[in-house]
Amino acid sequence: MFKKVLIANRGEIAVRIIRACKEWGIGTVAVHSDVDSEAMHVRLADESVCIGSHQPQNSYLNVSSIMSAVDLTGAEAIHPGYGFLSENAKFADVVGKHGIKFIGPSSDLISKMGNKIEAKRIAKKYGLPIIEGSEGGVKTFSEAKSICKEIGYPVLIKAAGGGGGKGMKVVEEENQLENLYLTAKSEAKKYFGNDELYIEKYFKNPRHIEVQIMSGKNKTVHLGERDCSVQRRHQKLIEETPSPVLTPEQRKNLLEKTVKMVEQIGYEGAGTVEFIYEKGKFYFLEMNTRVQVEHPVTEVQTGIDIVKEQLWIAFTGETALKQNDIDPRGHSIECRINAENPALDFQPSPGTISVCHQPSGFRTRVDGSIFQGCKITPFYDSLIAKVICKGRNRSEAIQRTLRSLDEFVLEGITTTIDLHKKILTHNKFINSEFDTNWLGKEKFY
Repeated sequence: MFKKVLIANRGEIAVRIIRACKEWGIGTVAVHSDVDSEAMHVRLADESVCIGSHQPQNSYLNVSSIMSAVDLTGAEAIHPGYGFLSENAKFADVVGKHGIKFIGPSSDLISKMGNKIEAKRIAKKYGLPIIEGSEGGVKTFSEAKSICKEIGYPVLIKAAGGGGGKGMKVVEEENQLENLYLTAKSEAKKYFGNDELYIEKYFKNPRHIEVQIMSGKNKTVHLGERDCSVQRRHQKLIEETPSPVLTPEQRKNLLEKTVKMVEQIGYEGAGTVEFIYEKGKFYFLEMNTRVQVEHPVTEVQTGIDIVKEQLWIAFTGETALKQNDIDPRGHSIECRINAENPALDFQPSPGTISVCHQPSGFRTRVDGSIFQGCKITPFYDSLIAKVICKGRNRSEAIQRTLRSLDEFVLEGITTTIDLHKKILTHNKFINSEFDTNWLGKEKFY
């Protein structure tokens, strides 16, 4: 196994990776910006290196500074976590050329699956159903207009080079097209350095369902699916597994097709294949070539440590998992706790945490990096913790999650804890009568 791993990230995912490394007996190196010098991931790591100022481009996105930290500490491998450089093919390539192991797939696969147009072609080639729309990138407004007319409104304009809701616009009718097309193009250029767009048919009431896979040179296995349909602005808030809307036959079909596709592209590591689900049909959305924010809900459901398995695959090239040994039982729910004010349109809420009491108890897990006196800065993602609970069934999982949220005491900042309680007690959530657009339409405040 690796002797020393550098974690090219911060916050709760850096803490999560450090824990997995420690259980393998691996030494850890934390990197941090100037404002993160007292952060939990820095405190827990065996070594730490300051790599720049609080601006992400000067620190967590600074490839040369990260590689200097590798040289300084003698780390053998880099775990990128999620976000920042985790799906940056150029970074993975640089890491490999320095003789350092990148804990993830090859730079070539990151590049191919990170480009949504290319990913769509690959998915179609290997038998996954795709959404009707442009075959490739849309070069001109005239071409965009023609495609929209052909597939019919509403349509979704998407940036080829990224996600997270940036460069994504819903066009309900033709007179909106030009303005939204130009806005999406501008956003794509700004956030991803690539203004290429593509167009797809827009689904008004879809569920968002994704499949967790682990893959090595020897085989590919799945760890079941997650339902991630509770979202705001295309950002997930609550995930659960198994999906409450799938039949056993639909689930089997989805999982088998996904594994087949991932096997055929020669993928190595942890990955997630995401789908739109509407009216009993699945459509390929994208593949994330990294560990997901929501991976703990699958870990709780299956009993498999995804990050430890990532490390094993990176070191050996193979997965030790066997599909027949993976036996998810019960129901699990994950709530993302963000430092935001939902009553003020999810306005960020930086500040210092003056009181911090995190929930515990039977089948309750909290992943985070917060503590009393912890400073939540405005410079990074607002996610501060995740509460994950498991029950014998969905009803018990909901009640256990509510109990755990009641125990979570945070003072000094505003969070989404209260919103999560409102969602979990809403009849539409209890009866699973919701889709990805539900949160934007429902009045919670």
